[in-house]
Amino acid sequence: MALKVKDIKAAKHPGNGNARHILWDDDPKGLGLRVYPSGRKTFVVWYRDHAGADRLATLGDWGTFTLDQARDAARTMLREAETGADPLSVKRAAKAAPTFADLATEYESRHAANKRTGAEDMRRIRKHLGTWASRKLASFTREDVAQLVERIARTPPERAGTAKRKAGRPARPTRTGTPYEANRTLALVRKMFALAEAWALVPAGWPNPARGIAPQREVARDRWVGADELPRLAEAIDAEVSPYVRGALWLFMMTGCRKTELLSARWADLGRTRKVLHLPMTKAGRPHDIQLSAAALEILDNLPRDDGSPFIFPGRTADKPMAGFRMAWDRVRTAAGVADVRLHDLRRTVGSWLVQAGASLHLVGRVLNHTNTATSARYARFAVDQPREALEAHATRILGAAGKLPTAEVTDIEKARAAKAGK
Repeated sequence: MALKVKDIKAAKHPGNGNARHILWDDDPKGLGLRVYPSGRKTFVVWYRDHAGADRLATLGDWGTFTLDQARDAARTMLREAETGADPLSVKRAAKAAPTFADLATEYESRHAANKRTGAEDMRRIRKHLGTWASRKLASFTREDVAQLVERIARTPPERAGTAKRKAGRPARPTRTGTPYEANRTLALVRKMFALAEAWALVPAGWPNPARGIAPQREVARDRWVGADELPRLAEAIDAEVSPYVRGALWLFMMTGCRKTELLSARWADLGRTRKVLHLPMTKAGRPHDIQLSAAALEILDNLPRDDGSPFIFPGRTADKPMAGFRMAWDRVRTAAGVADVRLHDLRRTVGSWLVQAGASLHLVGRVLNHTNTATSARYARFAVDQPREALEAHATRILGAAGKLPTAEVTDIEKARAAKAGK
């Protein structure tokens, strides 16, 4: 008999233990409604596979599937069985297929663990990709990734402790909820999906859904400490109690070193004879020697030496360096009246001041260990006075030679410029 909705609603298990109880439909033949002692009702399909073995596959629960939907799904499965396929095996394989959570676990142990910024990758996975955990890898589309990137880019930046912030502690902006964060997450997802193919978690040739998605437009940060702000910042730094905080902040401004690279430096990396601090590995993926001025060496000489730790800036345990000092930096920049200056802006300050002092962009790139010349090029605007002064001198000589300026005046201008250069 054909199943009817009223029959499905009225169906009950006969109550003889857990015996299988199925009401069969006749269109299509093979579709049935399984009724459980608990009252649960599930659509099933019976068929024979290519070897002639009986198979019983579950379609889904009544309520999730309507009777018409169950019939359509049953006809599809029966057609597949007629062609020699085994729909139940396909369904079981799909159910056992790796999820994004499986990929995240593999990524952490096989890739992030060997990556300098691996901890930051895992932070982004936990923060932005948690809702993807149960999704099958093969189910992701470009639209999924595009929506993720758009959502992160449009989320307003968070501020720490707006409700429970301790009295006197300044609120600090974070990088979450910005085009920068969205683009870094996009790059992370693209890499994870590429590794999923390399690790055979998805079929070979599977289209990476993160490939080809345009990044969000980032506005380059252009903040550095000016000459009028530096005295206040210096006073605030010197007011800090911790000699390590004071030393690190001064060294940031004198060397342009990245935070994690400076804080992870060891005393064994310090070459006093050559006056360098050797960094065995940097963000650029190569070693780098930081040239130390006399003032920078004096700061290092005045730092307390923790004999139990190999690190110049020791952490709470002997085997780890100082992790950071966000609260101290918030305190310093607030006291100095430069609350919008981030710690990384001290690195930009070094680059901008060097160019203003006449250093070439190539030299700035070497000092800051840039891998891309475009990164150093952002400091080009600070060099505008140098070509202007050169052209001023050129114009003076041209006008003098043309008789447009008195020779004495030309001489006086050149003497004044030479005196200024001598200073």
